[in-house]
Amino acid sequence: VLNDTLFSYPPKNTNAFQNYKKAKAEFDSNPDDVDKILWYGRRTAYLGQYKKAIDIYSDGLFKHPESARLLRHRGHRYISTRQYEKAIVDFEKASTLIQGTPNQIEEDGIPNAQNTPISSLHGNIYYHLALSYYLKRDLVNAARIYKKRISTHQNDDNIVSAAHWHYMTQRRLGEEEKAVEVLSEVKKDMDVIENMHYHKICLFYKGLITEEDLPLVDSNGKVNEVFLYGLGNWYLYEKNDTVKAKSLFKSLLDDGSKASFAYLAAEADMASFKN
Repeated sequence: VLNDTLFSYPPKNTNAFQNYKKAKAEFDSNPDDVDKILWYGRRTAYLGQYKKAIDIYSDGLFKHPESARLLRHRGHRYISTRQYEKAIVDFEKASTLIQGTPNQIEEDGIPNAQNTPISSLHGNIYYHLALSYYLKRDLVNAARIYKKRISTHQNDDNIVSAAHWHYMTQRRLGEEEKAVEVLSEVKKDMDVIENMHYHKICLFYKGLITEEDLPLVDSNGKVNEVFLYGLGNWYLYEKNDTVKAKSLFKSLLDDGSKASFAYLAAEADMASFKN
């Protein structure tokens, strides 16, 4: 988006490569099976090989053109590679295919500390579709899809993750009352397993904690991408302070993960400032 070149690097976790080899072997033994295609693509993406993962999903969709799951995961990697229009096409088709079908929990490729999957197929399709629109700065459609995603909330992690992005979308649209309503389900006492940073930034939006409660760098020197992006946005729509927002976004782009959604959003904002 900023006209530079993105590079992928192998993960330091050697388990990722072992899991990839296992998934590839299972795929090779049954290359027409949707589950085998799906996990081969996912394990490939976890190695940072997003283009190869897209090719795997595309080959799978040639065999199974109506697979919402394959479309959902290819769309995710279109996001990773900044191909937002292609991502929107995949997620819109997937959202049509799931109509009238039962929702299902999505197994985690990288389990959380409690080894408890927190997301669903329907929820992930809507979440990533709304994000794709947000990254394209089509805020009206982003808000429309975030509203649909509410019906897929199954736990507190789902509530806070969607609320963060939905709230920022409504604020950027200048719809402050709707933004406040988005946060109605966010409470201080919630059973959040993974999305603690989303929970905390939502509490900040509600005025229940202060900016000082949002450390931008942890004890290991790692930047907090959610806080950097959320605060940058807050300075834009609450304070009209573009200088401060740019400073926070730049810190994120300098030291954040290039595949994180916060990074992608900051990147899109910095590109828009240049135009």
